Amino acid sequence: MPIIETRDGTKLYVKDWGQGQPIVLIHGWPLNADSWEYQSVKLAEAGYRVIAYDRRGFGRSEQPFTSYNYDTLSDDLADVMSALDLKDAVIAGFSMGGGEVSRYMSRHGGKNVAKAMLISSVTPYMEKTDDNPEGTDPSVFADMKAGLRDDRPGFLQEFFKNFTGQGTPKGGVSDASLHWIWGMAMDASPKATIDCVTAFGTTDFRPDMAHFNVPTLVIHGDADKIVPIAGAGAKAADMIADATYKVYDGAPHALTSTHKDQLVDDMLAFLKV
Repeated sequence: MPIIETRDGTKLYVKDWGQGQPIVLIHGWPLNADSWEYQSVKLAEAGYRVIAYDRRGFGRSEQPFTSYNYDTLSDDLADVMSALDLKDAVIAGFSMGGGEVSRYMSRHGGKNVAKAMLISSVTPYMEKTDDNPEGTDPSVFADMKAGLRDDRPGFLQEFFKNFTGQGTPKGGVSDASLHWIWGMAMDASPKATIDCVTAFGTTDFRPDMAHFNVPTLVIHGDADKIVPIAGAGAKAADMIADATYKVYDGAPHALTSTHKDQLVDDMLAFLKV
């Protein structure tokens, strides 16, 4: 698998599978590219070139102590696309990864992007403010960071139960999958894990939404307790001019795991339009 060096010298681990139209998969917090495993295999088998990389600070990529903001993270996406000479690409972001997609569309003008996907995405704005009443109270993000500092393994073990919708009618994964997800998170830099809570929790992507000038697939579960749909998927779909919006009834946040077949089928259908 290639290692790509970004403009500030940070080395990113990149998977590059298959041939055909490129699809760049950007993972959620606090995971890595392996979280796209099921979709990556299916998409590559369907005739697409699938690129999935570990965000700086996570997985097998380098772990600088600072620079966990969406301008830098979208620059990383631009550097991956440039290094691999990707054209007519589809960029798909899950959860936190939707922020990279959105900021790339504005900061980099959506260069070489043919389509976009926002899946359980944090966009357009997670934080509750006077002009964003559907958002999440800032105390939630403060508590998350406090929990990570105090007992990162224990905090994340509990967090992933809501992430995957354990015990809900249309959610839940196997104990082995929960352990696998937890293991991915434990491979991340603790500083990156904390700083990225600030990034996805407080970055206002509302201005970025006007820069989506390509067909965009928006998918969100209506039982998502991590990124509630009212302030996220529903708003993003309304703000993006050429959006296809799909709501998964009763689905939690972790659609890549809990609704993996439905998700990859919807992705493939959108790619073929």
